[in-house]
Amino acid sequence: MGTVHIVGAGLAGLSAAVRLTEAGRRVILHESAPQAGGRCRSFYDATLDRVVDNGSHLALSGNRSLLDYLERVGAGGALTELRPAAFPFLDLTTGERWCLQPGGLWLFDKARRVPGSRPADYLAALRTLTAGPAAAVADALPPGGALYERLWRPLAVSVMNGAPERVSARLFGAVLRETLLRGEAACRPLFAEKGLSAALVDPAVAWLERHGAELRTGVRVDGLERAGDRVAALSVDGERITLGNDDAVVLAVPAWIAARLLPEALPTSPPAAGRAIVNAHFRLPAPIDLLGGLPFLGLVGGTADWLFRRGDVLSVTVSDADALAGQPAEAVAATLWRDVAKALGAPGMALPPHRIIKERRATPDQSPVHAANRPDARTALKNLVLAGDWTKMGLPATLEGAVRSGEFAARAVLNARITTFSRLGLFPAFTLPRRGPI
Repeated sequence: MGTVHIVGAGLAGLSAAVRLTEAGRRVILHESAPQAGGRCRSFYDATLDRVVDNGSHLALSGNRSLLDYLERVGAGGALTELRPAAFPFLDLTTGERWCLQPGGLWLFDKARRVPGSRPADYLAALRTLTAGPAAAVADALPPGGALYERLWRPLAVSVMNGAPERVSARLFGAVLRETLLRGEAACRPLFAEKGLSAALVDPAVAWLERHGAELRTGVRVDGLERAGDRVAALSVDGERITLGNDDAVVLAVPAWIAARLLPEALPTSPPAAGRAIVNAHFRLPAPIDLLGGLPFLGLVGGTADWLFRRGDVLSVTVSDADALAGQPAEAVAATLWRDVAKALGAPGMALPPHRIIKERRATPDQSPVHAANRPDARTALKNLVLAGDWTKMGLPATLEGAVRSGEFAARAVLNARITTFSRLGLFPAFTLPRRGPI
């Protein structure tokens, strides 16, 4: 069997590499950064003297592809599951607090649902499952009412990285289908207590190395050479690598990089870059507890969307953040710290040491138009396939979506059948993932 060259060692590339290595293929990963992980990585920050994540992510127990990926590389316990499922929120404007607790007969318990909402209000979520390809979230879930402002809007912004008026209802519905609509067991928050790299990246890299795959970091694939209906060679830092007849290439890079490397191989125009995400990390004088007693807290009525606590570092995430990303880092820190201090019940607390991270191309455009025109894993070239959270894998650009895209890319290389979970009915997640090499 030939060699598979995987360009990009983010989660999509690592996922594909694991599946292909299991299937007996020789795998070489080419990564331009000094470490694997892509946007899902941790690093040491000298200002904080702590290891922090490039961006905070909230995974759920319904993320079956992500959990299966971790099991395959021997890291099934890398994420801590919080049970029962609970999602505390605070309204920074009114001071009102609540905790969403799905499961059982939760819709009929006022204490476990959004204040001001009625049980029947939640049935609106079913409209996202049958939404047309041109529908935005706000078309399926019309604005207005407590549930929209306190759950659907903040959830859509966080999951889709865009306003409900601009992002695909179908993609949002796919997330609801695999999590909230499956009940409490699929909604339990999963946390990487030692950071994203330690939980999701390092175990996969170690597993791949033990099984003969090769990871080359700090190298840039700067061109693909085409010959007829195949990729004939790679250019890596200017060096030509000729591909054999049985070799293949997986492009597991962001859309704009794939378009630059070989635009004619893409079946559709790559999606434009979506909105920015801004993350802030604040080092506190000592560890603190958030409202609700959990290591995260959802916020409405301010600029910050979510708070995440890990030891004495409090991290803030803001999605759909183009305007905020355009401000100086110190202005961003001051704005977000005001929300944090209010959430902590200490509005006069001094701004502590901090680090601001602006991911200007955090996700691809997830509008209905671009969602409907995502490219498949397979391309017009027989030995070139695509992977990444911008490809057609049935989910938004999330950790789960990235891992699943890697699975689809591996199947395409091995000529296996690809079926997106979103085509398997309203509640496909009752079907357990098939284990084995692929």
